[in-house]
Amino acid sequence: MQSKTTIRDVARAADVSITAVSHALNGKGTLAAATRQRIIEAADRLGYQPDPLARGMRSGPLGVIGLMLRPLDTLGTYRPSGVDYFTRLTGAVAVECLERNLSVMLVRDLSKLPRPPLALALDGYIIADPLEADPVLDLLQDASLPFITIGRVPDRPAFTNWVGSGDGEDTVRILDLLRERGAERIALVTGCDRNSWNLESTAAYHQWAGERGLQARVVARPEADGMDGGRSAARELLRDGDLPDAVYCLTGRHARGILDEFTEHGISLPGQVQLVAGADSEQTRSSSPAISAIDLDPELVAAHAVEQLTSRVMIGKPAEPVALSTRLILRSTTAGPDHG
Repeated sequence: MQSKTTIRDVARAADVSITAVSHALNGKGTLAAATRQRIIEAADRLGYQPDPLARGMRSGPLGVIGLMLRPLDTLGTYRPSGVDYFTRLTGAVAVECLERNLSVMLVRDLSKLPRPPLALALDGYIIADPLEADPVLDLLQDASLPFITIGRVPDRPAFTNWVGSGDGEDTVRILDLLRERGAERIALVTGCDRNSWNLESTAAYHQWAGERGLQARVVARPEADGMDGGRSAARELLRDGDLPDAVYCLTGRHARGILDEFTEHGISLPGQVQLVAGADSEQTRSSSPAISAIDLDPELVAAHAVEQLTSRVMIGKPAEPVALSTRLILRSTTAGPDHG
């Protein structure tokens, strides 16, 4: 069996000292940028994992779990304007851990170096919205670290250690609501991350439309584009002259951009187009008219995630999948009597 890569191996490959490797991977020292990058690339190439505590230097659990927010890893910022779901989720996870005398460590993308020194020595992880073929999950499995995900893992149908609401079920619920309120040409606007939220919502939409003989219209825009992405999606929906009479848009920032673009074109909401967002945000609440949206209830999600991780997954038992409910907040962009 091949032994694990050591810090000496990295130093030899990068032609530097062991101290230089330690400083480079921990973000310390005054190394030249080129030298630091060379060391990081060598460590990545060799698969070096700087986790001394995980190699037996501690005798028991740290009492710390990690939290990774994969959508923010891919977004390029951890402070997206108006998006409060992840702030609420983080705070709720912290409170649930405090109730169990545990601490929480927020961790960036573990698949990228340098990693925090203790990242692979924590007691377990909660991974929010993992990606398809997510390297983070492979890394955690290789390190024998227990984890639970918020949202299904797209390419691991047999993986059951997840909590969250049903993305496909929420999509059908919104489509049925819009149909009941008179919509016949419903478009779907999604993000581009390959996570279950986008993938399952799209699959459910196509199935729903096909079963009813309706034309499917899907527009995808990168999550990082925010409101500008929503404006771009709206222009695409307008381009062929066939205006949809309803739009289900997964992200709140995109939804606000759609509303603003339609309004500037003289299109009334909900008179001509109904609009529902798949995630509530500051943009959906403060718009005029205010946008109907789903409250994903991150506090409830956090409670179940921490409970399942600490009471089952970390002691080697599979999680018990729980179907979590979401709350639809009906505002001014949906027509008809308030119900649902």
